[in-house]
Amino acid sequence: MAADRSAQQGNAPARVLVASNRGPVSYSKAEDGSLSVKRGGGGLVSGLSAISAESTGGDGGGAVWVCAALGDGDREAARRFAGRLDPADTGGQSVRMLEIPAGDFADAYNGVANSVLWFVNHLLYQTPLEPSFDTEFERQWAAYERYNGAFADALAAEAAENAAVMVQDYHLTLVPGLLRRLRPDLRIGHFSHTPWAPPDYYRMLPDAVGGEVLRGILGADRAAFLTRRWAAAFADCCERLLGADVRTDEPTGELLVTLEGRTTRLGVHGLGADAGFLRERANREDVYDRIAALREEIGSGPDGKPRRALVRVDRTELSKNIVRGLHAYRRLLDDHPEWRERVVHLALAYPSRQDLAVYRDYMDEVSRVADEINSAYGTDGWTPVVLFLKDDFARSLAAYRLADVALVNPIRDGMNLVAKEVPVVSDEGCALVLSREAGAYEEMGGDALVVNPYDIADTARALHEGLTMDPAERTERTRRLASAATALPPDRWFLDQLHAL
Repeated sequence: MAADRSAQQGNAPARVLVASNRGPVSYSKAEDGSLSVKRGGGGLVSGLSAISAESTGGDGGGAVWVCAALGDGDREAARRFAGRLDPADTGGQSVRMLEIPAGDFADAYNGVANSVLWFVNHLLYQTPLEPSFDTEFERQWAAYERYNGAFADALAAEAAENAAVMVQDYHLTLVPGLLRRLRPDLRIGHFSHTPWAPPDYYRMLPDAVGGEVLRGILGADRAAFLTRRWAAAFADCCERLLGADVRTDEPTGELLVTLEGRTTRLGVHGLGADAGFLRERANREDVYDRIAALREEIGSGPDGKPRRALVRVDRTELSKNIVRGLHAYRRLLDDHPEWRERVVHLALAYPSRQDLAVYRDYMDEVSRVADEINSAYGTDGWTPVVLFLKDDFARSLAAYRLADVALVNPIRDGMNLVAKEVPVVSDEGCALVLSREAGAYEEMGGDALVVNPYDIADTARALHEGLTMDPAERTERTRRLASAATALPPDRWFLDQLHAL
């Protein structure tokens, strides 16, 4: 029946479907009512392009991306195009954009996904004060259920018989279970782009909610994660909270989780950097312009030699640990005063989730600490911390190319692609200071300078080690890091998951 409905809408049933909160394009509405479109990038976009070509013999049909309208412009576009976006806007991809009521979207996205599930899986709560699950959360959770239900209904309507459906991330944890009930014929996968909390922390969620999330993902035939660590944590939660049976499939080494007669296979796919795109993009004229500007910011030391560049590039996301990174830099200047006026910390800290007060407060704290360091240590010719708060991808690539040391010290991170991107485009080799709590540690820890992200002294020590590393060793480490970083590029990452279904 779902296939009939899709055909009535003038679209052939899809053989491959991808579902994610954010789609490949976003719309903005001008005062005169006209819409302008902006295309996104990243792994999902290139991955769906690869899937479209493979699933249809290269003609682009047969694959559909289902996403949510994120703002007023998107909602207007979804209304004008009756939910099916103009292929001229999407680069030929078939995209169905769901017009979720604005209130439901805000409650599901900010109230639950970003303020609860994200916080749990990144271990971010200050537990003496939070979380506190009351009637307001219950209202938001009901919206999250409706939001996931809208995706499940749309996927059921779009999918051909025995189609493969790839559901993305913590926004859509309930979709696999809901879709399984609607369309038991489908092959369903779910991918978690975040870490997964260990059972004792995960249990902070209300029991019913925690169980619903786990059962939702277990509705998939295959649930995949960025690292073995996150897959094992999910399996532990299923075993301890739901009583599921967990065993290892000896031929593949994958975990199998069986609950109430159904088995879900847990896969691991460590998303890598897109080397071809990064290297081409990093050699465009705008990047060279940013390199010249950054070199001017960095300047030269008292000896006339160019100062060293300690670089970080992050969204001002609470889990990225930017404030402790600044404190570690200050400790470096205290413990090794020989670096004063000889190193500059380029901190590219771009806005994130500024509609949430806790994120605005965090961004303010980043600025405050940077100003404090500059006031305490700066001289007329040297600004110790050069802080950029406006998103600029060309500048990020320029900073990657110039970095002598890259600081990637998240409290907890599903993967962290910055750690993988820096070695790929580094001009002269870059020492990578990497948190052991980043998913990238699993693949790159052997050639990085690994730190405990909570330990300021340990991080300062690693920064000094990176700055004093022998250039030949730094070059060789960068070569190996780049090789590990590009082992599973986005198109292959997507196709491997599709084939596994």
